[in-house]
Amino acid sequence: MYVDLGNVLDATPGISREGLERLDGRVADAHDRIERGRADAEHGYAALNLPETTDADEIRTAVSRFDDPEAVLTVGIGGSALGAATISEALDSDVDAYYLDNVDPEWVAGMVADLPLEDTVVNVVSRSGTTAETLANFLVVRDAMERAGVDWTDRTLVTTGESGNLRDLANKHDLPALPVPDGVPGRFSALSTVGLAVAAIQGHDLDALLAGAADEADRLSGSLFDSPAYAYGATTYALDRRGASINAMMPYAESLEYFAEWFAQLWAESLGKDGVGQTPARALGATDQHSQLQLYRAGPRDKLVTLVRPREKRDTPIPETDLDGLAYLGGSSLGDLLDAEFEATEASLAAADCPNIRVEIDRVDERGLGELLYGMEAACVLYGELDTVSTFTQPAVEWGKKAARGLLGGGDFEEADAVSDKTRLEIE
Repeated sequence: MYVDLGNVLDATPGISREGLERLDGRVADAHDRIERGRADAEHGYAALNLPETTDADEIRTAVSRFDDPEAVLTVGIGGSALGAATISEALDSDVDAYYLDNVDPEWVAGMVADLPLEDTVVNVVSRSGTTAETLANFLVVRDAMERAGVDWTDRTLVTTGESGNLRDLANKHDLPALPVPDGVPGRFSALSTVGLAVAAIQGHDLDALLAGAADEADRLSGSLFDSPAYAYGATTYALDRRGASINAMMPYAESLEYFAEWFAQLWAESLGKDGVGQTPARALGATDQHSQLQLYRAGPRDKLVTLVRPREKRDTPIPETDLDGLAYLGGSSLGDLLDAEFEATEASLAAADCPNIRVEIDRVDERGLGELLYGMEAACVLYGELDTVSTFTQPAVEWGKKAARGLLGGGDFEEADAVSDKTRLEIE
């Protein structure tokens, strides 16, 4: 992973080279704390050990019983789906990947109805085995398979903790089951069993994914000037403190669109604590040059734009044309055009003194994705250390889970009482 900070040095808000050098002492202290956490496999910090601790052979063995599936359906929510989706959406495969990560009834029913259930692997993911959305969707899918005459026990993989409903189900029906790693919050689990089972079913190179992540781990050091991940984490923290409270993640590759979704959860759920935190926004280049860029360049000075692209990609030539005003496109390529759009956006923001950071990988392949995912996770952990927030907890999310469960009769939770206290001002 490569990070270019040049366009934050003279921006508004921005940070000078001297400011980064002053911040570097705090980065060294934060790195020491992170390394202690990794050494002791502390909760959260253990996620940065996944390139070493994830057993790719275990994952491949668990999915080996599924011969030549046409599709894989992951039933999970949040971190139980986004990492896997980022990888599967970025890489080509003959096995189609689908995700039930919401409980909109019409959407769920439509997706299940369209699936080739007899040739679909159902990948159910929940650490606790009690996640309401996940279990509800799985029951719907299981019922559809039974009605279609498909033996769901032959088509189901479970990824869960050591105990809970899903673990009991796996034991009862002798389902292949993968463990959710200890000490790894869901949003940091892309490089574990949680994120890699789908990749294994699709035939992707798990070893290359983990090797790319390991390469980025090896680059973590006590200085932001030696580590792309820390350079990104420290600079985003510094810009947030100077007024860039929104971080627009804008990949210039259609295959990385889901990466922006994954990043949004990582950043928001990890850093939004105690009245602080940088708000992630999702964009896609070049599409959103024609929509959101107007706001980023000419709106309030509260935004950082992160531009992401691969340095190498497959290309498509643009045919020659004699149409007036379009002849300049002939003999070029869509890749050339996309690169020009990227560099034009970057220059447009810089010309308006709007801070932007360039993040690049060599290619959108397994190794590149491993680098990018690990790099952003390490950046997030560093940011959390610098901002002294509890990076690995999510109390607001847990509050909402309790409220919903109480409303459904799943227990007596005081959070559910807040629903009846809602103030109303209805206009009809």
